[in-house]
Amino acid sequence: MNEMMSLMNETNTILKGRFKLTSGKCSEVYLEKFRLLEDPKILHQIGKLFYKELNSLSPDIILGAAVGGILLSSVVAQQFGTKGIFAERVQGDMILKRDFDIKKNSKVLIVEDIVTTGGSIDELIEIVENKNAICIGITCLVDRSENGLDNFKYPFFPLMKYPSITWEPKNCPLCDDNNPCKPRGRTGK
Repeated sequence: MNEMMSLMNETNTILKGRFKLTSGKCSEVYLEKFRLLEDPKILHQIGKLFYKELNSLSPDIILGAAVGGILLSSVVAQQFGTKGIFAERVQGDMILKRDFDIKKNSKVLIVEDIVTTGGSIDELIEIVENKNAICIGITCLVDRSENGLDNFKYPFFPLMKYPSITWEPKNCPLCDDNNPCKPRGRTGK
């Protein structure tokens, strides 16, 4: 966790202001994951951190979600010596494209970037289960949920927890009718 915080500070990942998150919630903290992911050396360090934390798992495949999950699934797969694939959002639904496949009974490790509500993870779990594969765990760069997520039916291993308060837009103390929180880097969810 200290290594992740050092990397986040080094890359100016933590932004303060008024933001609308991919989850649709508002927050005064935004974690700009691409400050971490844009530097190949730091991305390689992150891959090693994931492996250090999860090397007891033996995944057959690493599954991420586009966009940040493309880089993460690849760097984590490299550490484990296996395939890294990603799902994409098409007309609001998370699906596998590009002839990516998950074979029946494959052991899948789900890798996410920044998690607030876990909605995208739930969609990735559904893909794994629909393929009759085995989800051996879920990991992410940062669990930014206020109280820590523990609502997944599979083990959850965030590299770091960075609790942040979020609000529904209608209850957001940062927003007003003339000046709502602005989206930043949303994936179209």
